[in-house]
Amino acid sequence: MEDNNSDLLASWLALCVVIIGTFMSILDSSIVNIALPKMMAVFGVPLDDIKWVLTSYTLALGAIIPLTGYLQEIFGGKRIYMFALAMFTLGSLLCGFAWSNTSMIVFRVIQAIGGGMIMPVGMSIIYQVFPREKIGLALGFWGIAAMAAPATGPTLGGYIIEKMDWRLIFNVNVPIGIIGVILAGILLKGEERKPFKSFDIIGFLSSTVGIVSILYVLGEGSSIDWGKIQNPMLMTLGCLSLVLFVVNELTHPEPLLDLKIFKLFDFSISQIITSVLNFALMGGIYILPLFLQNVRGYTAMETGLIMLPGALVMGIMMPISGNLFDKIGAKALVVPGLIILAISSYELGTAINMNSSKETIIFINCIRSVGIGLSMMPISTVGMNAVPPHLVGKASALSNTIRQIAGSLSITVISTIMESKTDYNYLKLAEQITNYNKTSTDTISLLTKAYMHTGLSQGTAQGTAISQLVRMIQGQATVDAMGYSVSVTALVVFLAIILTLLMKNKPTIKDKNKEGGKNDPKGGVVVSE
Repeated sequence: MEDNNSDLLASWLALCVVIIGTFMSILDSSIVNIALPKMMAVFGVPLDDIKWVLTSYTLALGAIIPLTGYLQEIFGGKRIYMFALAMFTLGSLLCGFAWSNTSMIVFRVIQAIGGGMIMPVGMSIIYQVFPREKIGLALGFWGIAAMAAPATGPTLGGYIIEKMDWRLIFNVNVPIGIIGVILAGILLKGEERKPFKSFDIIGFLSSTVGIVSILYVLGEGSSIDWGKIQNPMLMTLGCLSLVLFVVNELTHPEPLLDLKIFKLFDFSISQIITSVLNFALMGGIYILPLFLQNVRGYTAMETGLIMLPGALVMGIMMPISGNLFDKIGAKALVVPGLIILAISSYELGTAINMNSSKETIIFINCIRSVGIGLSMMPISTVGMNAVPPHLVGKASALSNTIRQIAGSLSITVISTIMESKTDYNYLKLAEQITNYNKTSTDTISLLTKAYMHTGLSQGTAQGTAISQLVRMIQGQATVDAMGYSVSVTALVVFLAIILTLLMKNKPTIKDKNKEGGKNDPKGGVVVSE
């Protein structure tokens, strides 16, 4: 009994170490966005140059994540996790001392090498230290860091930039990272180093070229210029590289990412549903700050405070849904969660207007967080539970690779929908501005008189009035497009509900020590039929 209690305590302490690293790496990704205008001023560079601070990090993540499964098999989860946390901490320290935009980009790549490994290795460590019947609860607590960090980033980043030195957004990681590395060395269980096996060099190169090329193009969002020859060429190169990657992985004896894992139905379906949820999540995380800052005029810190209650609700729901998953399975949680998410996403879309109160937006965002908190972790857990223990490391790397691409694709799709709908709305509103429309002529006349009272001539005042009306129409078109874009995510969530109903409701892995389990020749277990 004492041994069981000590093992359980060790497992929860190991989880705390994993949460520290996960929260740091994800928080950093969201907090840096807030600091970009400050970096532009400090380094004296335009937006096109400073964007590489974000782009370089994303591309390095895409290149390193597929490699983590292989490295973990050779060196063990503890060593790779400590290395990842140390690299991320070193990169953060260097970023805090960056003297130019170029040096910041180089140091961000170093930071990403560690940051990209933290999540997949952390997830596989959780599966190593917790029994399967406790995985849901453990991943629920881990999900607090994974899901709450992006929402708290704007609040913390805004406060640091407004009240303190902007370099603290990097330097604050250093003491936490050092403590995390020390705790990882003490609390995580070590594994024997395995002999080196053949490295899938073709798989590594093809995945790196494919993912980096595609993420580079998708990183442009709605501003992708297909007229530039480099964009269609890079997208073509990326797609062909991924085709080569798939063919190689299916034929290589020791693949970098074992794509045969997709034969596990629940794992495959869970990746699709998670990508859909990611799309719905981005609808709030990407659109809502744009609306609050650019349209309603809130500062970055005020915007963060508006979104903070939703993050807290999500953090509370994660362990609750994880604990319930261990008892009642996925469907009983995920389907209600997705229904809540769909309805609240539609309501949030209608609330994005100039008349909605701050309290209304906070309330609806909290309801959305309840839906995401109920559904996100159970879906991820039921998918990973379908994977044999000896493949968890590779499955985790594969899952995080998909998550990275899906996140970039989601932002691109949502921003494209918003931009195209803005143009459509503007044309529909502008065509009503004619000499035969009494409302438009009265508005122009009223504005003209107001400008004439400021001392402008009649001709100048009328031109200024028309320009002001055009800006008003453009603003209304943008607000309507933002609401429409969030509402679209509600429709997509219904697809996830249908897919969830197709999933099995029980874990599909049998422990080899239990009756009915069979030993796998590689030391794992056999997936139950």
